[in-house]
Formats: sequence, C-alpha cells, structure tokens
Amino acid sequence: MLQGATELSLDAKGRLAVPTRYRDALLSGGRAVVLTAHPDSCLLLYPRVAWEPIGAKVQALSSFNEQARWWQRLLVGFAEELELDAQGRILVSPALRKFAGLKKDVMLVGQGSHFEIWDIAAWEERLARGLAQVGTDPPPGTENFSL
Repeated sequence: MLQGATELSLDAKGRLAVPTRYRDALLSGGRAVVLTAHPDSCLLLYPRVAWEPIGAKVQALSSFNEQARWWQRLLVGFAEELELDAQGRILVSPALRKFAGLKKDVMLVGQGSHFEIWDIAAWEERLARGLAQVGTDPPPGTENFSL
C-alpha cells in the first residue's frame, strides 16, 4: 500500500528520488511506473500494473463527450511510462512540471494505489482549505464512520 506523506526536492534536472521505503511497493509487478497529470493540478504516480486498468477505462470513455475528452487529454495525454534509475529517481518531464507548477520542493502523498505529487506551496494551500471543510462537509459514505 502506498501511504504516507513525504516532503522531497526535485534536483536541477527535474529528477525526484523515490524514498527507499516506497520503492518495492511502487515497483510491484515490474520496473515501470506511470506518471501523469490530475485535474487538481497535481501529478499521479502509479505502479504500471495499477495504472493499466485505469488508463484503459479512461481510453474507453466516449470521444464525443467534451468532459470525457478532457479527462483523456489529461490522464492519457500526459501519461509517461518511466523506470527508476539506479539511485531510485524518476525524471519528471518539463511538461508535467509545468502542468503541476512544480518548482523545487514537492510533497509526495500516498493514496493507497498511487501517489500524488504536489508543489509544496499548492499542497499547503489545498491542505488548509481541505481541513477547514472536513468537519462541515463530510464525504458520502462516512455517516457512521469513526476513528
């Protein structure tokens, strides 16, 4: 399971070192990972085997629906299959760095099946906004949920 939140830095070439504790889970089923854009202006990092059914579902959406086309453009159009180098780094392309506004400091946030990668300033702003809504606008299905 890909979980936890870790602050990381991109190097001068745009490479991101995946923490050692996540590498085995991220590389489950092969050496490839998929990095793509998300409508929330962050990036998604999937093990390739976890991405394949998602990519197939997005590609199967109707190209006659404008909203579906935008999902395809973002999720499939920006998708890049990558391999970690010998130091456990991935190269985040200039196009994906620009899309997500990534500068130097980023946040890697586990989501179970994948990671989100956020520019640290954007993450802090979204986190503050999200925490302000947690008590007032719970998601559907959490009515009887307790921690």
